Amino acid sequence: MIVSWKWLQEYLAAGAAVEEFARRMMLAGFNHESTEPVGDDWAVDLEITSNRPDCLGQIGLAREAAVLFEKQLKLPAARPAAGKTDVASLTKVTLAAPQACPRYLARVICGVRVGPSPAWLVERLQTLGIAAINNLVDITNYVLMECGQPLHAFDYQKLAGKEIVVRHAKPGETLMAIDHQTYKLDPAMCVIADRDNPVAIAGVMGGAATEITAATVDVLIEAAEFDPLSVRTTSRKLALRSDSSYRFERGLDPEGVDWASRRCCELILQLAGGELASGAIDVGRQPPPHIAVVLRWNQIERVLGIAISPEAARRVLTALGLKELTITPEQGEFSIPSWRRDLTREIDLIEEIARVTGYDAIPEDRAVPQVPSSRTRRDRVVAKLRTALVCAGFDEALTLSAVEEEASAAFSPWCAAEPLRASMPVLRRADRLRRSLLPSLLTARRINETFSNPQADLFETAKVYWPREAGLPHEEPMLALCGGGDFFALKGILETLLAALEPMAELTVKPFANPLFAAGRGAELYLGDEHVGYLGEVGKAGLAKFELRHAVTVAEIKIAALDAAAELIPQAVELSPFPPVERDLNLVVAEEVRWAELEQTVLANAGPLLERLDYRDTWRDADKLGPGKKSLLFSLLLRGQSATLTGGDADQVRDAVVRACGIKHGAELRT
Repeated sequence: MIVSWKWLQEYLAAGAAVEEFARRMMLAGFNHESTEPVGDDWAVDLEITSNRPDCLGQIGLAREAAVLFEKQLKLPAARPAAGKTDVASLTKVTLAAPQACPRYLARVICGVRVGPSPAWLVERLQTLGIAAINNLVDITNYVLMECGQPLHAFDYQKLAGKEIVVRHAKPGETLMAIDHQTYKLDPAMCVIADRDNPVAIAGVMGGAATEITAATVDVLIEAAEFDPLSVRTTSRKLALRSDSSYRFERGLDPEGVDWASRRCCELILQLAGGELASGAIDVGRQPPPHIAVVLRWNQIERVLGIAISPEAARRVLTALGLKELTITPEQGEFSIPSWRRDLTREIDLIEEIARVTGYDAIPEDRAVPQVPSSRTRRDRVVAKLRTALVCAGFDEALTLSAVEEEASAAFSPWCAAEPLRASMPVLRRADRLRRSLLPSLLTARRINETFSNPQADLFETAKVYWPREAGLPHEEPMLALCGGGDFFALKGILETLLAALEPMAELTVKPFANPLFAAGRGAELYLGDEHVGYLGEVGKAGLAKFELRHAVTVAEIKIAALDAAAELIPQAVELSPFPPVERDLNLVVAEEVRWAELEQTVLANAGPLLERLDYRDTWRDADKLGPGKKSLLFSLLLRGQSATLTGGDADQVRDAVVRACGIKHGAELRT
């Protein structure tokens, strides 16, 4: 951003040399690039960071200088004299794209005389590196560089229907801009149109058809708010940048829109004559209320390491434009001006005080009190999960939150709503916010396979996004696993994972069918009665969809459920010194009986001597077992806590299990 030294003097008498101005501004956070003479003026080039769009105009930098040099800032009143004709009788504005253009303000001046600008205006624009064109165009550029609010002047007589329509471009529309290049528009772009055709690319550049010429008599002055993302997207798509787009992309002062419009009209009346229609057409939202931030005086010294009195802090903040709301011996509440949207927290105010006071005032050896932070319960749970999974041979993955449409549709049992779509893909075609982590992990596994790493067992902890009918989406933290083992191997991993958390509830499974899973190899996961996730072997169709060559099993589980069930206080359990006794069982059951159901019955009836239950195999033979029958093989590991178990003790547990399974599942012991 180039500052005209002579222009700056109109807003304040700095009382210092240009070199001192550049030095003080640099110390306040505006890197000094150069100072060059331009005629009898100085062009001071300062770097403006992206969080300070208020300083993309001479007034914004003059405001900073006024604070640093403790001078009074003087701003133009911007009170143009209006005629009797009502602007509503001359034009109308239709806001058909309120998201891309939240506010549009129009004024009309009739009877202007287009000609060369006066020498002082030409010189000031030349100092900033802007060529003079004619008085009307030069005035819009002047006001842009004065306050940072872009403006545009249309030849009123060339507007079809004498109206403005702010809308999205129609398919196939084109526009020849004032650079005399023709641009192909798409429906995602916002345009300013008259009754028939686009006349400007919103926030980027005006059109040649309605530009100001020597024959212009009546003008319509545009001042607007455009959505930064919309302008940035359009500018990048068209490879077209301008001083206007640069400022709109960073966000502008919503209360400066009307001031800039009035200032522009005031200068046009002074330099080009004409009559201003009374009033303005102002459609869209009005400026939002100012936010309030509380600053505790004792936090200034705690953070900066130096004592700054409340009075000195108040002087700095009020000079920056903040208004005092309530002041007490302990704290002050300040209203943030509309042009400083970067100030939202107490620490922001402390930083402003440090910046204006001077970072050089903070001694290098002054210790700043610090208090070590403690991890939240969720952090501790996730840390245990990571440790357990790494010990099980898994590697942690970090994937993007957006996926392709096909991947998003491959697995989403949590949410049936259509995924949210980003206006700009994160990668090619990856524009859907994911509703499940599993498609991302399966894609990562495919990439590993292409690099001859088929054994990439991966896990990820991240959020998924479930759309809601209104408001922001629901964000759910998830844990997802993707491994090369079969269903039971990954189920065992999950049980090991839960053992690390020592939850109060047991993990149980229920059958679940999904196109991604092989038939009979999908399950819903429960902790107690709470549904917490899914587990399944990827079927042939799923492997083909993700172009996988090797078998893979996946699981996804809610971290919040693990958090709620975890016991984070280590529990000591005394180990038995007595040897175990093992019993193998082979139960014949009906085909529809699931191992998960039988497992729960065994666990419920084996009693306190059961140390471990191991599934072995499932065997089917219609000739030996009968039609519709299968044999489930499993083993019981039993151990006593006070004495060595006898064979009779073990047989009693076995018989109790067989009896319970026979009653509940019709199971018969196969001998």
